[in-house]
Amino acid sequence: MNDSEEETTQQLSSLDEEHLINSGTIYSIKGFQFQPPYVLKRAAVHLCHGHGLFVQLFCLTVSAILLLVVLVKVSNVANSQEQEQVNKDKIYQKMAQLKPQIKHLCRPCPWDWMPFQGNCYFFSKFQQNWHDSVTACTKMGAQLVVIKSDDEQSFLQQTSKEKGNAWMGMSDLKHEGTWHWVDGSHLLFSFMKYWNDGEPNNEAEEDCAEFRDSGWNDVPCSAKKYWICKKPAVSCTKK
Repeated sequence: MNDSEEETTQQLSSLDEEHLINSGTIYSIKGFQFQPPYVLKRAAVHLCHGHGLFVQLFCLTVSAILLLVVLVKVSNVANSQEQEQVNKDKIYQKMAQLKPQIKHLCRPCPWDWMPFQGNCYFFSKFQQNWHDSVTACTKMGAQLVVIKSDDEQSFLQQTSKEKGNAWMGMSDLKHEGTWHWVDGSHLLFSFMKYWNDGEPNNEAEEDCAEFRDSGWNDVPCSAKKYWICKKPAVSCTKK
């Protein structure tokens, strides 16, 4: 090999070493980055320090292998992203198909109301006075609860016991000692048994009724209590 050929070989080897090995090359294709493994890089460094056509071919082969590895990894990432998008499209398509069916589903009571024997009951999350509670129920197309049966009384008494003392739709505001419901009906004699012992006593202008402990209690209407609304459940007759 003459001096010119030897010089060319050295330049090629130096170029391969600089750009493929020593620089810690990071290949980037469409945002995907890959750095050659350290062991492979060090092995190629030592070999590429040699001279001759064989060394040049070896360095080119290493470069081709590294490029192939990068392409394989990029391809895998691309396939994974494509499959993820396909799955998303399928989910959106299923949701679009189910949407009309969901609209036609019938719920006897709204989501935040509790069903019981053909009626829906709303138990408030905050407290307010009796008059504001009556208004709140009216705005929701309901009434502050009017009790019509012993089963209903047991259900409401137990629930209010768990959630906190709550207003019912009963008062003696029109005439002291004469209790009536917000729908205009009078308190039945058979329901008098639900008053707690010694109640109603009207100690301090206590004109409104609440669920307390295991029975009813009269309390000033200005007091802040939870409240219970009631309205009929929706009929879900199939068309």
